[in-house]
Amino acid sequence: MNLNNMILYRGMQEGKVLEDILDLVENEGHILKGTLSAIKGEEDEERILCSCIHNLVNYANKYGFEGNLWHTYLTWLLVNHENPYSMACEIGGDATGSIDMIAKYDYTIWLELYQIDLLRFAFAEEEKEKFAIFLDYKGFERQGKTFNKRIRDSVCELSVRLAKAETVEVFQSIITEFYKQYGVGKFGLHKAFRIEHGNEELRIVPIKNIANVYLDDLIGYEIPKQKLVRNTQAFVEGRPANNCLLFGDAGTGKSSSIKAILNQYYDKGLRMIEIYKHQFKDLNDVIAQIKNRDYKFIIYMDDLSFEEFEIEYKYLKAVIEGGLEKKPDNVLIYATSNRRHLVREQFSDKEGRRDDLHASDTVQEKLSLAARFGESIFFVGPSRKEFQSIVLELAKRNQIRMTEEELLLAANKWELQHNGLSGRTAQQFIDALLSEQL
Repeated sequence: MNLNNMILYRGMQEGKVLEDILDLVENEGHILKGTLSAIKGEEDEERILCSCIHNLVNYANKYGFEGNLWHTYLTWLLVNHENPYSMACEIGGDATGSIDMIAKYDYTIWLELYQIDLLRFAFAEEEKEKFAIFLDYKGFERQGKTFNKRIRDSVCELSVRLAKAETVEVFQSIITEFYKQYGVGKFGLHKAFRIEHGNEELRIVPIKNIANVYLDDLIGYEIPKQKLVRNTQAFVEGRPANNCLLFGDAGTGKSSSIKAILNQYYDKGLRMIEIYKHQFKDLNDVIAQIKNRDYKFIIYMDDLSFEEFEIEYKYLKAVIEGGLEKKPDNVLIYATSNRRHLVREQFSDKEGRRDDLHASDTVQEKLSLAARFGESIFFVGPSRKEFQSIVLELAKRNQIRMTEEELLLAANKWELQHNGLSGRTAQQFIDALLSEQL
């Protein structure tokens, strides 16, 4: 059994444990043939096996794996490996022809990997008992705060099914169905991403924990939410849709609405990449990495605005509309801002009081970025009556034990001393009450 004999599944990230286990298999063969002393062989096997178990436990802690850690590890490698076969299944659903036969050849090796019994490398009976724990591993309670439970559950369930496959045809059908349903790699398993630079290379990195907020959790703002839903629904269904600018008063739920949209449409293939202002020069590289994937991507820019001396908005203008290369159909840009026109304006721009021969051109330049968002959605701060309605509903959801009169009186005092009338202020007030009741 040799990893180098695989054709598609080569160069696997996090594949060190797999390589070490195969070294154990090879080492065992040398002992049986008498080409390696039994004592030296047993010492090497114990050292390698302990190292592998150590790494498997680390993976279990990092990703939340349970059950047979060897099988969940193998499954993790499979679901993250982007190759011509897995990508074809993600995009087209069925990969037929020669690529199907090549994949079947690789899966014969994978089937053998799942059938490796790690306990055979433990010579003493007490070692078998010790290592058996890792073939039926149970996570600890607080571990769940460090990983995405949905991803953990899908990988663990898939690993059980693959381990039970008796033929390569069954094995291939199971993993193929997973690729069709979930996709492959980080985009198949995660909802949201950010970008980083490593070794001068741009990387799109998963965000493992995002807020589990849904549109129904946001009280009020029904008209803005409906506009956002209508545009996003069209986008995920492959119909024409616009880039969106959510603007208005602070604390009115603009950012929360975007997060809620992601949670609502994730199962329909929506993904989100968060980009900051200083990263706008990387936009073309980001789009190049995602334009051929079978997902709908929203590039998300929070709290977007520019001072007069900042020129990063010019990169954004070219990407949204104006460059020679057409923006892919699977990419939209959603931004939030407290400013309607994004770029700071001054009275002197319109009055031409500075050294600007064409003041109107200056104004148009500053307005042109906001104009390239086809859908502008206004989030206005609530009136006092609306603020009180939000407080009452949040108190009901959180089972606050106060009379309505006491609650509203306390809420009015809170907003006067804090950030004024907004949904955010209402939530902060409820959080303060909850902390006092605990």
